[in-house]
Amino acid sequence: MTARLPPDRRARLRPPDRADGPALRDLVARCPPLDLNSVYLYLLLTEHFPDTCILAEDDEGLLGMVTGYRPPGRDDTLFVWQVAVDPRARGRGLGLDMLLGLLSRCARHPAHWIETTVGPGNRASRALFSRLAARLGAPLGETALFDAALFGADAHEAEPLLRIGPFTPPAPDADRIP
Repeated sequence: MTARLPPDRRARLRPPDRADGPALRDLVARCPPLDLNSVYLYLLLTEHFPDTCILAEDDEGLLGMVTGYRPPGRDDTLFVWQVAVDPRARGRGLGLDMLLGLLSRCARHPAHWIETTVGPGNRASRALFSRLAARLGAPLGETALFDAALFGADAHEAEPLLRIGPFTPPAPDADRIP
């Protein structure tokens, strides 16, 4: 069993770099029900999308990550692809801190909408995005996007689209976000 992070220890937030790729895959492996992808994919995310991804760490290593990107032609939207929080750091609001930190860091090209897909059975992620919408004072809508049948024989549940916005992005927090 992994020891939990002390409640008074604050995580450092930073953008990823390519050396983080293997650690991101290892983190996702510790965070079911997230879909585990290849190290190569996480390397691509760190190389191509460091401005729309954020990591949380402490002296012992990686605590969490948010990966995302701007959908083509929609610069006002941040699509959040995966949010992972290491089991030792859960229950402390780190997922929400990372999302708000990422929005704050994107201030030069602010997002006014957040989109993500979350399966109906992933209650933790649904609760996280509900808290984010409330914190931003923005509506959260849900529409069908990827039906379970599209995943073929993988027995994957449907992935509806959650959309938060429009909202006013949080101001940059110079003390926390590089």
